[in-house]
Amino acid sequence: MLRSVAVLALDRVAPFELGVLAEVFGTDRTADGFPGYRFHVCSADGAPVRTSSGFHLTPHADLGPVEDADLIAVPAHHHGTTAPTPVLDALRRAADRGAYLLSVCSGAFLLGEAGLLDGRECTTHWRHVDELQRRHPSAKVRCNSLYVQDGRLLTSAGTAAGIDACLHLIRQEHGSATATRLARRMVVPPHRDGGQSQYVEAPIPKAPEAPTLEPVLEWLMGHLDRPVTVDELAARAGIAPRTFARRFRAETGTTPHDWLTNQRVLLARRLLEETRLSVETVADRAGFGDAAALRHHFARRVGATPHSYRTTFRDRTHAS
Repeated sequence: MLRSVAVLALDRVAPFELGVLAEVFGTDRTADGFPGYRFHVCSADGAPVRTSSGFHLTPHADLGPVEDADLIAVPAHHHGTTAPTPVLDALRRAADRGAYLLSVCSGAFLLGEAGLLDGRECTTHWRHVDELQRRHPSAKVRCNSLYVQDGRLLTSAGTAAGIDACLHLIRQEHGSATATRLARRMVVPPHRDGGQSQYVEAPIPKAPEAPTLEPVLEWLMGHLDRPVTVDELAARAGIAPRTFARRFRAETGTTPHDWLTNQRVLLARRLLEETRLSVETVADRAGFGDAAALRHHFARRVGATPHSYRTTFRDRTHAS
């Protein structure tokens, strides 16, 4: 269970993004039945740090709390300078011991500087995705995602996406009921895509020169249980298969197969959370065909088996 949170505040830290983390994890709501956390804002040496707005803030501590926190969070900050070596070393140790690491906006650059994005799926603000990919060519930067989870690593886009990522982690650790109550308290939507997702894709752009694929995607969302081919989808869109595949990537940032698999995993998660259907039935309704295929894709994208995910979710729901 998530019990302790350490937030790293570096020079020119963004106060709003830091405030998001403090609002979610640093505000004591235990009297109202919410989980509580040991919460520390940390700087490299415990000294005050300058914010991007010009004022200074005094942290709780130096890097001490980072050493045993369950979650280390990195808000946005100026990423044009090299981070102190002790900060990078502390992040590497946290990753090695299996702590959650969460970045908001340009905080992803600090995780990359520590070598923690290599070979991992991640994201950042849309203005910085090209720079993040340039600095860390082995990272799998998802330019269209509001937030991305890869194992114990969570990265998010701009300010509001940091709230999305925090609520996702609360939902994962404490259940949907707790996350929804907290969202209402904060007067924000619990899920901006309407689902309980591993990561939330940005709205599909409508290219001015070409018809949008949104009608095809809407049809797909209503027919996730049936097998489909690119040729069939292209016919629905009224374009050639190769043109369809090209346009699909341009509008969604991924391939038809990857997008469809992700949506099926999201549906499987909802069915596992909200019903008592067998894993075989969930696999059929989510379009995977059989339980083996569901287990394979579910484990790759969620990091757990369908059975353990369902067990954990139910236990946390009752506990909340």
